[in-house]
Amino acid sequence: MENRLTAQASAAADNPFAHLHSRYNPRAEAVRFIDSLQIKDTTECFILIEPGMGYLVPALRERFNKSKIITLHVDNFPQEQKTGCEQTEDAVLFSIDSSQVKKFLEKEVPETNIENIRIIEWRPSLNYFKEAYITLLSIVVDFLKQISAVKRTTAAFGKRWIKNFFNNLGKLNKILLYRQTEIPVIITGSGPGLEDALPVINKLQKNCLIIAASSSAMALSSGGIKADIVIATDGGNWALRHLLFTQRNKEHFHNTDGNYFSEGYAVNLCAALPSQTKDSPFFILNDGSFWQSVILHELAVPSVIIAQRGTVTATAVDLALLLSSGGIYLAGMDFSNSDIITHARPYAFDGFLFGKANRFLPVYSESFTRSRLIKEGGSMNIYASWFKDQLQLWPQRIFSLTDHKIFNKSIPEKNAELKNTNNIFNIKNIKEDTACFYKRGTNALFSAMRNSKYADSIKKELASLLFPSDESKAAAQEIETELRRELKIGNGEQKID
Repeated sequence: MENRLTAQASAAADNPFAHLHSRYNPRAEAVRFIDSLQIKDTTECFILIEPGMGYLVPALRERFNKSKIITLHVDNFPQEQKTGCEQTEDAVLFSIDSSQVKKFLEKEVPETNIENIRIIEWRPSLNYFKEAYITLLSIVVDFLKQISAVKRTTAAFGKRWIKNFFNNLGKLNKILLYRQTEIPVIITGSGPGLEDALPVINKLQKNCLIIAASSSAMALSSGGIKADIVIATDGGNWALRHLLFTQRNKEHFHNTDGNYFSEGYAVNLCAALPSQTKDSPFFILNDGSFWQSVILHELAVPSVIIAQRGTVTATAVDLALLLSSGGIYLAGMDFSNSDIITHARPYAFDGFLFGKANRFLPVYSESFTRSRLIKEGGSMNIYASWFKDQLQLWPQRIFSLTDHKIFNKSIPEKNAELKNTNNIFNIKNIKEDTACFYKRGTNALFSAMRNSKYADSIKKELASLLFPSDESKAAAQEIETELRRELKIGNGEQKID
């Protein structure tokens, strides 16, 4: 066997990958390398960065026969020219295109804890491919950072999301329906750059549909701007402060022509929503999870499927693409601080800083500390990387109203046609008593969990929310018990077989 492999390596002298391995015994070289890495036995997935002719693959497979092996190559050489031994990887890709690689990894990387995924570099390839190798490695690292951030968020908020979802069912009185328009859309986040854009938005607000992240509502209000849609997807209780502000300031805005839409909310029902919003129209965002779809279908609640992106402004972009075929213009989506300024002012949380300030703890020092922590957290870089990748997939109609490191700067043309939101949105009143939605929703979920056609899908989704640290081992009965405990439901008759 060893002689055959050595002969193969020698015969592949014309192969540009041959010099990446030992000329005498590349198989033994690969085995020694894998042994030197001291890989944990719990590793479930390997991502190989340009392993050349592939000798690492069988060396890994011998020790980790149940783990998934994903091979990424930096060039487009046919695979048969690169293979020096039998390949047993589970997935392979030849590309350094960021969006293509990340889409491939989203499909192939199993849902597991980030600690169970291992990147393995074949460093001789770095000397040969140089920038291309580094590019591929950085794409993989960025991808793992993104899924790690999602995992951390899920672990922290999974149970709260489920409780929020069922609690919010009782707040549904009016549902917002839509008709696609062609007018420009302005999306506002709460980054410092929003302050510079406020005068521009003020002049354009009668000609553009405005979708505002709830955290930007206070800054918009200070600039005399009213959002048509306030979007909220955050499950944390601190998000309530932003929404309470929008409720208190509704009466501040009034319309003289009688044809202006009363502010509504685009919400994922897993978000934290104050009870004061119950009389407002809701545009329901379904993140596409099966358990949510089952319940919304049972209750006949209209919704649109928009996947969770980790940041509300990304969800707002997806919503804008759905609502309009016109240009999309961003403000306050900076992905960076402005010196020690982290958000557009005024901001709903600034009161906390001023409230506890004293001569030993001045606001300036607190602002400096907060800006440093946000920067060191790295989340803004993750979001920036994701948006940069998405630009290759989105239509060429997304711009920034201010200078931006990712998006091109542009301002929509101010035309004679005024916005008429009554032609875009329609309010559907829910005639049923939504107090029964909680019970009907839980009954529908437990019934679906007992149905063999749906059980596996729902179990997988709920296990990741209820048992994020050990989701693969959660049994159906454990999921049911935990659900009943979190939702305070008695055992009754809905018991899963």
